[in-house]
Amino acid sequence: MNKRKIAVVITARPSYSRVKTVLQAIQNHPNLELQLIVAASALLDRYGSAVNYIEKDGFKIDAKVFNVLEGENLTAAAKTTGIGILEISTIFDNLKPDIVVTVADRFETMATAISASYMNIPLAHIQGGEVTGNIDEKVRHSITKLADYHFVASESARTRILKLGEDPSVVFNTGCPSIDIAHLVTKRKGLDFNPYDKYGGVGATPDLNSGYLVVMQHPVTNEYEKSKEHILETLRAVEALDLPTIWFWPNVDAGADGTSNGIRSFREKYQLKKVHFFKNMEGDDFLVLLNNAKALIGNSSVGIRECAFLGVPVVNIGTRQHKRDRGNNVIDVDYNKEAICKAVQKIAQSGKVASSSIYGGGTAGSTIAHLLAKVPLQFHKTITY
Repeated sequence: MNKRKIAVVITARPSYSRVKTVLQAIQNHPNLELQLIVAASALLDRYGSAVNYIEKDGFKIDAKVFNVLEGENLTAAAKTTGIGILEISTIFDNLKPDIVVTVADRFETMATAISASYMNIPLAHIQGGEVTGNIDEKVRHSITKLADYHFVASESARTRILKLGEDPSVVFNTGCPSIDIAHLVTKRKGLDFNPYDKYGGVGATPDLNSGYLVVMQHPVTNEYEKSKEHILETLRAVEALDLPTIWFWPNVDAGADGTSNGIRSFREKYQLKKVHFFKNMEGDDFLVLLNNAKALIGNSSVGIRECAFLGVPVVNIGTRQHKRDRGNNVIDVDYNKEAICKAVQKIAQSGKVASSSIYGGGTAGSTIAHLLAKVPLQFHKTITY
């Protein structure tokens, strides 16, 4: 029996942590062959170069696609997607996968979905069916309509995909693969590594032993012109809170320049004596860092997903995670210094909350690999509406 060739395309730093356990399960499955393609911002050092961690984890990369156009605006995002279609189509033609797997909702994933669909290659989509109310939602639902198999992270996401007219026999609630890593992280005791020594970064090196905050805030694509204004409110709040803080740089999205420039200009004007900045961190170490934090501040989906499972309090700022399923760990606030400070002070007193399995219980990777090995190979739709 020939092994099924499964091409997984990683296009951004967060995407790798989302599917790491899927890659491992495919690699270990007797009837599957992993074809790993790394593209877009996952290759760029300024965004943490996820490719370094992928190779360190022992995965063989079959192809790399350098397609990010500089500019970090809406035009650059559209053109980056177009270049991705051209380059990824050539790679698919060379590798001839049986199934292509694409992840989540970032704009770069559209290139993967379009290329596979036009080349009649069965397409599997991880983390479809969710809502956020911004451009990511348009991308996510578009990929749902292009995809042939759907591996969703929650029951409400499955229900939404069924309402979009997809065949129930190819819509599976597998849970989120990132929860697999979070499940393993719960077995590690305390902050068991020194982030400054291991990952470098820049800024102050505050003592983390008495507690700390983590900040991860990205620009919102449909509000990208306000990204500098938004990040300055968070910076003012963190300065006022005066707590040890670990801050991560934003994703490559329209408005990332505004977010980055806001951080740099604020840092030049104020010393931020208790804030340290990192570009990236290995997925499991990052979750260990979060698991031992007082709170996460910002608008990253990690606050909605992994932090719900870990019971880490989250101050979610703005509209980026609008309408996404939540555990009981999230306080939503607007882009406002006082509101952010008040929310952090509230959750700092209450501490951790109960774990939520809204996004699964830690077995998504193996479940998805099992399904990839047995689903019928198809690139046509059975529409149910």
